[in-house]
Amino acid sequence: MSAAEGATTRVAVIGGGTSSEHDVSNATADSISTTLAGLDEFEVLRMDITRCGGWQDADGSALDAAVALGKLARCEVLFGSVHGPGGEDGTLAALASLLGVAVVGSGLTAGALAMDKWVTKLVAAEVGVQVAAGRLVRPDDLVTWEGPVVVKPVAAGSSNGVSLVREPGDLEVALKAAFAEDDRVLVEEVVEGREIDVAVLRRADGTLLVTPALEVHVDGFFDYDAKYGGSDGTRFEVPAPITGAERAELERQAVDVFEALGCAGVARVDFFLTERGWVLNEVNTVPGMTATSQVPLMAAAAGMTYAELLSDLVRSARVR
Repeated sequence: MSAAEGATTRVAVIGGGTSSEHDVSNATADSISTTLAGLDEFEVLRMDITRCGGWQDADGSALDAAVALGKLARCEVLFGSVHGPGGEDGTLAALASLLGVAVVGSGLTAGALAMDKWVTKLVAAEVGVQVAAGRLVRPDDLVTWEGPVVVKPVAAGSSNGVSLVREPGDLEVALKAAFAEDDRVLVEEVVEGREIDVAVLRRADGTLLVTPALEVHVDGFFDYDAKYGGSDGTRFEVPAPITGAERAELERQAVDVFEALGCAGVARVDFFLTERGWVLNEVNTVPGMTATSQVPLMAAAAGMTYAELLSDLVRSARVR
């Protein structure tokens, strides 16, 4: 019997993780699990991955890995909320696949590709989407000052380890911060433009929904503190004030990148609107998903409540 016929769908919601996004992941997982548990069609199993890589139950009690996997295997759907490496990079999706559990969002390949900002740039450029000029560097590479740059880890999220460097003396510190997150780092040109995001959602009926765009207004640089520190200088505007032609081109490029990477479920695609047009920043296959996060805000502007968004994502996973 399907959930639509009255049965409940057992959903595992997993947060935490070993990356620097552990706390953000827990906030996302808590919000998702609370909302789904309030709906009659879902039965929720809440588990976490600890900072050390262990497993724990909803009450914080430790779980043997074999026990945790046994619990997960008895679920029909995994709603993974582990941002960053060890989760968003396809790790949890691969685990679910091995256990025969449907997964909300992108699978292993798309998760791994989108998590790698360097590979994402290569894929985007191949489908005609502009990206910032930059180079890939490793710890032993010589990086000389050639002007203002953005330094960022190749595979990290929530702007951890990301620095805007406008002075030569700050470059070494920025590289050190980025290499603390990853052993590969991008050094990119500074893109001057408006920060505008859009969400692409593969609905349970197979159709694609591109939400109204959201503009990020921030005093300074949109770093971790600006995203999660409750800064009064950060504000989201949705729908973003863009022209019809700009919106049409944004939607086309977002869908092109979504499809080229092989994304599923929902992905947040972040752009800069510049004098030379749209420039891709990054693709998030496990975006923040609290009720006040960017994707739910954009979905609300498209007429979907938070509960409807989460429900549709779970149904889409079951269909796939």
